[in-house]
Amino acid sequence: MKKILSIMLIATIATSVLTGCVKDKNIPSKEVHSQIDNLDFNFSVDPETLAFEVESNGTIERASEPLEKMEVSNLEDSGDTITWSYLEKEIDVEIEKKDEYVDVSIISNKDGDNMFAWPKVKGDGYMLPLNQGKYIPSNDSIWKEYLSEEKMKVIEAFSMQFFAVEKSEYSLVYIIKNPYNSEINFKKKNDIEFTFNHEFPAINEQKEYGFRIYVTKKDPVDVAKTYKNYLVEQGDFKTLGEKTGENSNIEKLYGAPHAYFWNRTVISEENIEWAILRDAIPEKLKLWIQRLLNTKVEDGSELSSAFNDLNNLDYVDKYTKNRIVKGLSALIQLKEFYNPEIFTEADKETQELLNKGIDNINAVELIELNKRLLKSVLGNAVDPIEQWADANTVDVIKDMKDSGLENMWIGLDDWQEGFIKPELVKEVDDMGYLIGTYDSYHSIHEPGKEKWETAKFKDTSLYENATVTNKDGNKIEGFQGEGRKLNPTLAMPSVKERVTSILNTGLAFNSWFLDTDGTGEIYDDYTPEHVTTEEEDIHARIKRMKYLQKEWNMVVGTEGGNDFANKNVAFAHGIETPSFSWMDKDMSKNKESDYYVGRYYSSTGGVPELFSKQIPLKNKYKKLFLDSNYTIPLYKLVYNDSVITTYWWGWGTLKIEDEISNRMLYEVLYNVPPLYHIDKHEWEKHKETIVRHSKVWSNFSKKAITEEMTGFKIISDDRLVQMTEFGEALSVVANFSEDEFNFQGETIPRKSLLIIDGNSNTIYTPKK
Repeated sequence: MKKILSIMLIATIATSVLTGCVKDKNIPSKEVHSQIDNLDFNFSVDPETLAFEVESNGTIERASEPLEKMEVSNLEDSGDTITWSYLEKEIDVEIEKKDEYVDVSIISNKDGDNMFAWPKVKGDGYMLPLNQGKYIPSNDSIWKEYLSEEKMKVIEAFSMQFFAVEKSEYSLVYIIKNPYNSEINFKKKNDIEFTFNHEFPAINEQKEYGFRIYVTKKDPVDVAKTYKNYLVEQGDFKTLGEKTGENSNIEKLYGAPHAYFWNRTVISEENIEWAILRDAIPEKLKLWIQRLLNTKVEDGSELSSAFNDLNNLDYVDKYTKNRIVKGLSALIQLKEFYNPEIFTEADKETQELLNKGIDNINAVELIELNKRLLKSVLGNAVDPIEQWADANTVDVIKDMKDSGLENMWIGLDDWQEGFIKPELVKEVDDMGYLIGTYDSYHSIHEPGKEKWETAKFKDTSLYENATVTNKDGNKIEGFQGEGRKLNPTLAMPSVKERVTSILNTGLAFNSWFLDTDGTGEIYDDYTPEHVTTEEEDIHARIKRMKYLQKEWNMVVGTEGGNDFANKNVAFAHGIETPSFSWMDKDMSKNKESDYYVGRYYSSTGGVPELFSKQIPLKNKYKKLFLDSNYTIPLYKLVYNDSVITTYWWGWGTLKIEDEISNRMLYEVLYNVPPLYHIDKHEWEKHKETIVRHSKVWSNFSKKAITEEMTGFKIISDDRLVQMTEFGEALSVVANFSEDEFNFQGETIPRKSLLIIDGNSNTIYTPKK
């Protein structure tokens, strides 16, 4: 097909229609396994309304509905490029035909703020990169309710920077060239439709946004591969193999389930001789313990009362033991614990630590000192300090390894857990597992009023001098309305200070998890002293990811996983199931509800009930966030061999009690690591389920992880039987239905799957 672009003058320039044609020119890439053929198409555009039509194989569809009429000026045709202006709006439009697509650019030439809305789209359905990916029929009642009048910040809501609109015979794919300061506005007149709105802030020198528009088959594979080919063309794609070449520890993620490990006890119940203890605590020490608990520890009064109960009860019950263990564990982490009038004896190691000075020793040394001090008084009422908390930490990890869990990613709630038991971190590393701490630089609290550790910074000037101001001149609130948002372009010295201080204690972390950095929750900062654009915000976040990679050889993960971070992270939590409990009071606030997710609290110092409590889920949220009828693997089709993705930590594999089997099927079908929350009690409770499923998943994933996801198919009319393909010889058929299904002569039982590995077939039925 000869490619032409001409102007057909009908009456005046204002009513002209511009036409052209696009022919596929498939460019092979050694980095992309599965090539797809985008469809040839003709197109026409009306400059007066920016209505945009495409025609492929005789079928004409609108790529954008008409806007209100605008006066057109400076219309020029230079052959392959057409440009014109809307002088009143101070907007220029440029349309350029390419071999495979049409390139549309919209440019503001206004000095101040400006806005423009295009395209305005309607379709039979939409393929949107909402988390992993959703196929949304435009007439679906649940999605119409959810999206009605909804506004989504593009770089935050979309895990990848494209969207697709399904038409009668083909799909239109829109690759977003500038996602910053952009918003999707949904409308529900009859069916779902939406408009793409872009703001041109005066503070941003980037005055252009636009799209590449492609025509593809009505297939998620073609849609996703169109985007992947674009990333490769732009140099914006990096495989796990390439990342592993830079850091061999990344290979430890292959076939690795993810587990957050919880233990806040410095000393455990098993380390105490309870019959001896009541007589071993001098009154002076007991009063000192109670005084510190009442003044220095949150909810310390309840813990303090346990030491009275110890003397008053004939039998030390479980409740009293828990409170005493929790109280002692809290005190041993305090600088104030040392009292020379009580702790009068010191061996050589203790004296060396005291000689350094309490204010000069690091956190690991402080806990070591306080353990020694307590042992010096309690004597044989407690085990040697080297054994403290082993039953809750090291012993559990050893049992996980001995149970056949070859690879694991272990996450800690924060680095303090590592300070409490550095032997745990070392043991995990020695076993060949990955272990990392959660960290965050998103929120900052007022100095002296910090409510959580990550919101506390040594540089106390940051709260007044480095926080984000919106366009109205107000400070943007931090997470849950606490404190403020920290400008990431000003945080790097504090990042280096915090990371260095943690790792200089000797903790053997080999992984690091950055909260929110991959979510796209970014801001323009209008503070006069440090005006910052959204793009600069993103680049600062990427800079700290690179710092952890390059300077400390960390396997870096992030919350979210939106693909601006794809080259700089190895794994992400949240792509598969995001945080959504905030949407419903029964989940978030109503403690009497069966749907209440639970408190961020543990009576034992282990897994908080927010993660351990199993709950049902209302049908609405199942449909929106879990239902295989709507979920499509857009992200995996692009990034399976680049970024390892799993759930947001609040929605682990075992959290939703009536969806556990479905989620296990999903984890194999989509090559998604199971995610668990582990302490001694949760491990004992769920060990059989975790080990059985993880072995099947791990054996499969080790093969799938370095392959591109090459195919996705809906096998049954009810969409409950689905197939994914990885590379050329590995595939999975998952039967989510309640009935058995025959696939090519193989019977797949209900709630089961078939793994096809070359000539080998395996049936797997998950068990809770």
